[in-house]
Amino acid sequence: MALLDILEFPDPRLRTKAKDVKEVNNSIRKLVDNMLETMYEAPGIGLAATQVNVHQRVVVIDVSEEKDQPLVLINPTYQIIGGEQEYDEGCLSVPGYYETVIRAEKIQLNAIDRDGNAFEMQCDELLAICVQHEIDHLNGVLFVDHISKLKRERIKAKLVKAHKAELKKHR
Repeated sequence: MALLDILEFPDPRLRTKAKDVKEVNNSIRKLVDNMLETMYEAPGIGLAATQVNVHQRVVVIDVSEEKDQPLVLINPTYQIIGGEQEYDEGCLSVPGYYETVIRAEKIQLNAIDRDGNAFEMQCDELLAICVQHEIDHLNGVLFVDHISKLKRERIKAKLVKAHKAELKKHR
């Protein structure tokens, strides 16, 4: 397994819309394993393939306390069942920033697992938030797109400045 590089906002590749996985094969399973290792190491609770510059509809999630219940979502979709919830979201692609986002409280998730089996499940609370957040990534949407333009531009400016400082350090 290998750790993957996580793209950071405002990298334009984060805006790429991911394509459906045609076949769950060893290449996809290897991607899933590498994404899980990367997510746990980061550490995070979710990671979309778009964030590691692979533009296929693959997501890994683990919202368990012990980090021992990985959920693999290939070609995921969801329908809103109801309710709204606010949560201070963060993102591995927007490091160090958290903002309140309103998402659906309950959703019906449909996806394929790492073995190629279709499944569906109802999600609520943190899992519902995480699923919606990661599927947004597959559609080229970041959580900062759900906040005011002013806040988004401030975060963008600070991250660009930090990237430039980091580049200078390595010269």
